[in-house]
Amino acid sequence: MARKSNLREFQAHLAARLTGTGDQRAAGLLGFQSGTDHWLIALPDSGEIIPLPPLAGVPLTKPWFVGIANIRGNLYAVSDFSAFRRKEATARNADSRLLLIGTRHGNNAALLVTRILGLRNIDDLTPAAGDPEAPPWANDAYTDREGYRWRMLNVQHLFFDDTFMDIGI
Repeated sequence: MARKSNLREFQAHLAARLTGTGDQRAAGLLGFQSGTDHWLIALPDSGEIIPLPPLAGVPLTKPWFVGIANIRGNLYAVSDFSAFRRKEATARNADSRLLLIGTRHGNNAALLVTRILGLRNIDDLTPAAGDPEAPPWANDAYTDREGYRWRMLNVQHLFFDDTFMDIGI
């Protein structure tokens, strides 16, 4: 019988194979787009990426809370990450994805994102000046060789943000 591995081990293995090294730090980031902005998330925080499933709406919630998704029998609270940041709502199309986050932090949360941009190597990024007005979950910023600005999503800090955790109107 084939050896079973958990998602985290699989992601680390995939990252090592894609970079051609055994160094997990090399491609330890996942890039995604939310609206027109580029974001990074650490692979251990990223969880699964899935096509947009049917969502059950929840009445009396903030407009950026788009509903509940049933993923293999587990319910996930789905937030439109762009709308949460007071930007344009994410289009629900063939490119949009759910990024399941928080499992390692004990939360079944998912972010609706515009599209997934793939693995990123931290060594290919240059630290950039952060936005002094940015929330604690978005303090770090980087630029890549093409001049794109990337913001790092700190999932743990996002879960401590009262605005994100308070979905009721």
